Amino acid sequence: MRKGALSTVCAVAGIVALAGCGSSSSGGGSSASAGGGGASSPAAAASSSGSGGSTAASGAKVDGKGAKVGIILPDRQSSNRWISSDPEALKARCKTDNLKCDIQNANNSAQQMTTIATKMMNDGVKVLALVNLDSASAAQIEKTAKSKGIYTIDYDRLTLGGSASLYVSFDNVKVGTLQGKTLVNCSQVKGKSAVKYVDLNGAQTDNNATLFKQGYDAVLSKQKGWTKVGDQAVPDWDNQKAGIIFTSMLQKNPTLNAVMVANDGMAGSVVTALKKQGLSGKVAVSGQDATVEGLQRIMDGTQCFTIYKPSTEEAYPVVDAAAQLANGQAPKTTKTIKDTKSGRNVPAILAPPVAITKANVAKPINDGYTPKATTCKGAYAAKCTAAGVK
Repeated sequence: MRKGALSTVCAVAGIVALAGCGSSSSGGGSSASAGGGGASSPAAAASSSGSGGSTAASGAKVDGKGAKVGIILPDRQSSNRWISSDPEALKARCKTDNLKCDIQNANNSAQQMTTIATKMMNDGVKVLALVNLDSASAAQIEKTAKSKGIYTIDYDRLTLGGSASLYVSFDNVKVGTLQGKTLVNCSQVKGKSAVKYVDLNGAQTDNNATLFKQGYDAVLSKQKGWTKVGDQAVPDWDNQKAGIIFTSMLQKNPTLNAVMVANDGMAGSVVTALKKQGLSGKVAVSGQDATVEGLQRIMDGTQCFTIYKPSTEEAYPVVDAAAQLANGQAPKTTKTIKDTKSGRNVPAILAPPVAITKANVAKPINDGYTPKATTCKGAYAAKCTAAGVK
């Protein structure tokens, strides 16, 4: 049987583990389709909206027909996106796709996520999308859902050893690669013959943090004259812990030139520690998430860059896919990603990240992702205007 026909049969039969019907290619970037046919870009999945139903990657209108969908976000501290931008994008797309969506936050508790998921399943959701806090607890949720005939989607973070039908995220190795490439071009280090730097990584329980690190380590390890003098993960992406860890790193290496820090929240703690030593703006600091504080620090010159990942590029495809799965259709995918624990190739929709420096700091604000009202208030009003904020 041809692969396209096999994929379609799997979708129509309602197989929960749609990934088993996808391409056998590795996570290196081959196109795949959970329902047969050619691949399309994740941007296409997120590009169209309207009261008549959204347009999925396949080009067909999406109508969820009122199906119940559960969506669980991870926490309220690792990134502002889980508080505002993602919930707003999800709600809007659920309305467009004619879905009854229950969107909740697990408040950084794997037990609470399990409790929420159990209630959602008992309430009759047809699809459950979750941003895991750790792979073990999420894999168990997915196993339970599968036993009940409920589709699951890995949202933003891949659940290692899980059974999700689909993974929707940004290309997280590319995120890390972009972080590495942008860091070496920061004014504090560009052209230096010798650079001492440290890695301040995300939580070890988050597979995304592993992928980010894979990307930036591949870049920085090849930079002539660059020497890594510290490398540590931050439990739970905790900003306070990040500050403590980095302060210790700085005490051991007071002539540090650069900090590869995984996100904006932890970058804030790094900048605070540098400021206490009179080094703010003198050390290249990375970030991620295009937060209010991150963009303000970029305008101040204390943070070199952040990585912009528009919520709609994940939220829209997640909701579109949920609507399709709930009605026996197979979403189009762009790649397969290898689950390093199970060896399974998971069909995926991956969006491209964007580096934000002082040169284009206005973009996330003008796009409506980072709110102008909070980013450009007070002393930042003039700085925003000078940066091109509309």
